[in-house]
Amino acid sequence: MKSFHCSHCQSLVFFENVLCLSCGQQLAYLPDRDRMAAIKQGDDGLWRPIGEDSERPTYRLCANYFEHDICNWAIPAMDSGTLCGSCRLTRVIPDVTVAANKAAWYRLEVAKRRLIYTLKGLKLPLEPAQSDGDGGLVFEFLQDTTTVNGDRNRVLTGHNNGVITINVAEADDLLRERERLQLNEPYRTLLGHFRHEAGHYYWDRLIQDERRLTGFRAAFGDERADYAIALNRHYQRGAPEYWEQRFVSAYASAHPWEDWAESWAHYLHMTDALETASSIGLSLQPPRADEPSMPRAPDPLQEESAEFDQMMRSWLPVTYVLNSLNRGLGRADCYPFVLSAPVVDKLHFVHQVIAEARLVDSPKRAPKVSATKVPADGVSA
Repeated sequence: MKSFHCSHCQSLVFFENVLCLSCGQQLAYLPDRDRMAAIKQGDDGLWRPIGEDSERPTYRLCANYFEHDICNWAIPAMDSGTLCGSCRLTRVIPDVTVAANKAAWYRLEVAKRRLIYTLKGLKLPLEPAQSDGDGGLVFEFLQDTTTVNGDRNRVLTGHNNGVITINVAEADDLLRERERLQLNEPYRTLLGHFRHEAGHYYWDRLIQDERRLTGFRAAFGDERADYAIALNRHYQRGAPEYWEQRFVSAYASAHPWEDWAESWAHYLHMTDALETASSIGLSLQPPRADEPSMPRAPDPLQEESAEFDQMMRSWLPVTYVLNSLNRGLGRADCYPFVLSAPVVDKLHFVHQVIAEARLVDSPKRAPKVSATKVPADGVSA
């Protein structure tokens, strides 16, 4: 994500901030301008960036901003909705009468807003679903329940026909880390779950015609292989030997749909980190010629013509920096992945699909097949 600054005093602020700690002004993110603005409410009840004349666009705050302190986005005054473009994608929220759930809801929405920011930056089709199966997108944040007999009904994190379900427990850092260790996963984050499930959604939206299906099957395999059988086999036997030679994660080896979703999520990881590196002016100029170097990281969201090879040339030095700094702090590698040649080819395919989607508006139609629910204990992105 790029760097943001308070529009009033130009101090550094972050994407989630509601207050500038330098000048004390209230802040809101303006999605239509992609900026964090210091705002002030006028006599008409509408909000304006401080210092702008009365002829400039005005805003209202998302209802989840002032009612629940969950959001920090503003809505153009001409928009009749009460929720911002991100919050209106959420159809089911946790039960906020339970104290811990409000904090969980906040973390879920923060991760979702970061996902939406990247999807919008990539100019991908992003419309809220009006009804199930209409090609739009909707999120449900659900909790496990217990029956009268004491049995546990577990919510499965997954995607089905435009509906992305996230188990609220994934917002609990302790529980999520426990799951990561139990499943021997090197990497498991809340934002990673959102990116992975978005991959399933965009498979339905973008891999539709025979030309893309042919390319998809050449890179990932035949998605017509029985999905339930493939998942059961993965959970019973684990990943095949030497899976690292062909897949970005062990879970990606379960089925071509999961391989795509894991690769998609990884591409979004790369996109976000490279945008950050570009925004802060990161470059590497080592004293030795045989060490990773980088003149300037490309910004995949601003430089639409950026070549995939250029991204990869910058990505490897960025991961070197991330892991080296983490080790210096006594932490495990921040980036515990090795990208084999087949994995790079899959990431390139994702890059090409996204590039094509930027050029033309994808038709909004119901998917031919559904990636179904993905068990929460299987997602590793």
